[in-house]
Amino acid sequence: MRIDKFLKVSRILKRRTLAQEACDGGRVKANGRSVKPSYNLKVGDVIEIGFNSGTVCFEVLQLKDTVRKEDAENMYRIITE
Repeated sequence: MRIDKFLKVSRILKRRTLAQEACDGGRVKANGRSVKPSYNLKVGDVIEIGFNSGTVCFEVLQLKDTVRKEDAENMYRIITE
């Protein structure tokens, strides 16, 4: 699954265009490397996203194309905020 789609489906970012812009701006890292929106995400990858207020680091637990709002939190595990 593409990282921009994962960020939208898991509701970490609200829209896919925001996820694409964050990747293009170098604010998204996968396993310590900056990635493009087309990066192929795998279970177990550690993702770090830089926001204005700080960074969030999380591990990918599941990859699903669609998920209900209540189940979105089960797709990742937050490591640090």
